[in-house]
Amino acid sequence: MHIATKVHPAATVYADEASHWDSLHARFLTKRNNPQQAHSTDEACTNQAEGFFSRLRRAEIGTHHSISSQYLHAYASEVSWREDNRRMSNGEQFLTLVGAALNHPLPMSGPAIGSGRLPNRRK
Repeated sequence: MHIATKVHPAATVYADEASHWDSLHARFLTKRNNPQQAHSTDEACTNQAEGFFSRLRRAEIGTHHSISSQYLHAYASEVSWREDNRRMSNGEQFLTLVGAALNHPLPMSGPAIGSGRLPNRRK
């Protein structure tokens, strides 16, 4: 079970009533809700997760057009950052991003960067 490697054993896991989550009960305290009856109960709420995945899907369709599983964490981090900072003005968001970019080096990966190979250049 992949989720067991990512979630602390003492965590409470919130899920909808889909049967593929049934195996969670063996390892975690699990609280479930049926979104067809209510999106939120006293026990569980999946609205935030469903909203996040909806925004991620809209970003894939409307902005990126394709999301590589290799970089899924980066796309998800972007969507999360946008959600966390949505109340900032565009100017504040821009300055925050530029400041963060200037304080972090570029990743050295990919075929042209860090591999010892340069892209073919026409002379």
